[in-house]
Amino acid sequence: METNAPRLTLKTKFSFGICDLGGNLFFTLMGFWSLKYLTDIAGIAAAWAGIAVMAGKVWDAVTDPMMGYISDRTLSRWGRRRPYLLFGAVPLALSMWLFFSAPSVENPVMLILWAGLTLMLLNTAMTVINIPYGSLTPELTSDYHERTSLNGYRFGCAVFGTILGAAAVQPLVDLFAGMKRGADGGTGTLQFGWSMTGLLMGAVIAIATLVTFFGVKEKKLTKADLPVKGFFATYKAVFLNGPFVKLLFTYGLNIMGLTFLQTILAYYTEYVYRRPDITPLAMMILLLTAMICIPISVLVSKKIGKKRTYQICFAVLATACMIIYFLGHRLGPNFFLGMMVYAGVGVGFMYVAPFAMIPDAVDYGAAQTGERDEGAYYGIWTFISKLGTSFSVFVSGLILSAGGYIANIAQSDSAIFAIKLIIGPIPAVILIGALLLVEKYPLDEKSFNALQKK
Repeated sequence: METNAPRLTLKTKFSFGICDLGGNLFFTLMGFWSLKYLTDIAGIAAAWAGIAVMAGKVWDAVTDPMMGYISDRTLSRWGRRRPYLLFGAVPLALSMWLFFSAPSVENPVMLILWAGLTLMLLNTAMTVINIPYGSLTPELTSDYHERTSLNGYRFGCAVFGTILGAAAVQPLVDLFAGMKRGADGGTGTLQFGWSMTGLLMGAVIAIATLVTFFGVKEKKLTKADLPVKGFFATYKAVFLNGPFVKLLFTYGLNIMGLTFLQTILAYYTEYVYRRPDITPLAMMILLLTAMICIPISVLVSKKIGKKRTYQICFAVLATACMIIYFLGHRLGPNFFLGMMVYAGVGVGFMYVAPFAMIPDAVDYGAAQTGERDEGAYYGIWTFISKLGTSFSVFVSGLILSAGGYIANIAQSDSAIFAIKLIIGPIPAVILIGALLLVEKYPLDEKSFNALQKK
């Protein structure tokens, strides 16, 4: 490994970071809206919609380690990672359009099959881009603090994608539906609005991905530089990397807790407050606060370390969940919007730290094995992330169904209680578990520098 690594240029940092504008747009759009789209627009029962999401994600998660293994062993004129950004951009955009264009069929079995299959296609297209993209991080710099800075740019861009995926969706759906209604004399539907929004969002993701392809250069490698271990030996070595495994499962809990919040937020504003109009505002407040806190978290990380910075996010979000659970329905929408500011601090501190910690754990593994398997590590990382996401959406659907949730009507007391559980105690317990688990992560700046000197 290099010592005294050169500083990255602003162009490189921005070009690298912009891809995650698209990545976070994707994950936020699916996290906030996929279940609600399937229940309220496509007309699938909540439990079955959750199962469809789970099936799509489980399939997708299986492909992540495969993609990591393949990209580690790719040689091309563009490098190991960048070819997949180039050739994956357009299929991703088209599959996004397809998912948000539900067919007009009444057979519920056909709708469930359609949802599962299109989610498999969409998530696999994202895998082809996301695993090689994430694997670029440790290859661009080996400097401990420069990695934090690089990911600061990445997640500064990511917040803009998150805002688009969360707060811009409903206004765009309404806009496109209104345009069709005006053009054809009143036969426009929300489904058309969702379809066009899916196409537009897919195009934004594709463009951001291509900017990274053209703006970032990889190190030139030869066949001798590529790992030689087989598939199972590669992933056995990944799971023998103790620091990485601790960080991996911490992030899995992180994603589970955050996904419960993302999935239920639109339900909470619509059915607890009967104010669906404040959903985009709540999301904007949450995400703008997060965007402000990202550079603050980078500075805090340099003072107290990456692990302690990461723990701050869990503490803030867990307390936010419980405060909303006990007081949100009593104190009203304005209080809830104020809590979005507080929760936004936690989300802001959640972005950079784990992704600045992964490259350090990857370097630890390389020091043990003598091979650079970045793609394998990021494949497993995304595998666990997607399992956490799918599990949370699946459980949310089951809880809503058990509570008697029926789309687009005033909800029963049991359904409201189910919504409150999903936004309160359930994610709070998970996030506290993550806070405790990451305490066991052993790498810090001192141990990292000692590792580099070996």
